[in-house]
Amino acid sequence: MIVFMVILCIALLIVLIMLEGVMPLRSSLSTFELERRAKEGDKGAIATARREALLGDVLSLRRGLSALFLVLFVITSVATFGWLLGVLIAVFVALEIGAIARISLWQQHVQKLYETHEAAILNFVEKFSGVIKFLRSAIPDVPARDRLDSREELHYLVQHSGGLITEDEKKLITHGLSFDTRTVSEILTPRSVIDTIDKKELLGPLVLDDLHKTGHSRFPVIDGDTDHIIGILHIHDLLTLDSKRSTTAEKAMEARVFYIREDQTLAHALAAFLRTRHHLFIVVNEFRETVGVLSLEDVMEALLGRKIIDEFDAHEDLRAVAARNIRANNHPVKREDV
Repeated sequence: MIVFMVILCIALLIVLIMLEGVMPLRSSLSTFELERRAKEGDKGAIATARREALLGDVLSLRRGLSALFLVLFVITSVATFGWLLGVLIAVFVALEIGAIARISLWQQHVQKLYETHEAAILNFVEKFSGVIKFLRSAIPDVPARDRLDSREELHYLVQHSGGLITEDEKKLITHGLSFDTRTVSEILTPRSVIDTIDKKELLGPLVLDDLHKTGHSRFPVIDGDTDHIIGILHIHDLLTLDSKRSTTAEKAMEARVFYIREDQTLAHALAAFLRTRHHLFIVVNEFRETVGVLSLEDVMEALLGRKIIDEFDAHEDLRAVAARNIRANNHPVKREDV
């Protein structure tokens, strides 16, 4: 009788280890992608989607059976070895069963056995879904895999998507994700490289030639200095001027000027461009001092993640030009930065 009970304990222990060693493989594809492929008639995707849908039931069944066989093992162990030794053996098995089941060689054999009978197991959980539903109500469900918890996680997925999307598409997505968190100050054209024209300047042939050479299509019109911008001069409006009559910049300019704070977001700036139907904003700081200009083109480049170079662009990056300080702003011979 003792020999039979010992054999029974060993058999129950083997079953426990087998149950704990089973770990149904999950698909590397998302639920959305599996469903998409299944709708297109991909038989492999249909089978995988079914397996994924029943995965929670399979794991619940495994946990339920593990709990049942552990109770049977405890009862058998106590009946075979007595209260003290039986309880000690049962406690040891309960604590170490997971580590024993994860032994590589053993787990490989158990996993292979499961995969051989997986179809029958899936049919079983489908047939007895009511019992499995009861088990799942008492046992925590499988955590969802398709939820994203942060923009950083989505950004990581985009960057590691391999050849699924092109580099241009990656840039478009990543720049779109960060668009509403970036500020105007990050992309504005700095004050030091703004080409302005004084309101009293006569728009003669020489001045017009100089304006064309800058490569810009719009010029802030100033009243004395850059902190007093009173209008915007559009170069296309100068084409209709009478060359025989000199006109001042103040008379030819558009008097409407739009200002935006440097700490505003690009999303706010884009909405303002669409609302005002204007293409150039003057960027100011908290003291209403001019710190630069912002164009619709600048905002679109930040959104798309690529430069928009047209026939009027003399420089690809005016911020880089400003950094080189080609106009020698505040750059005397005897200078010292502190």
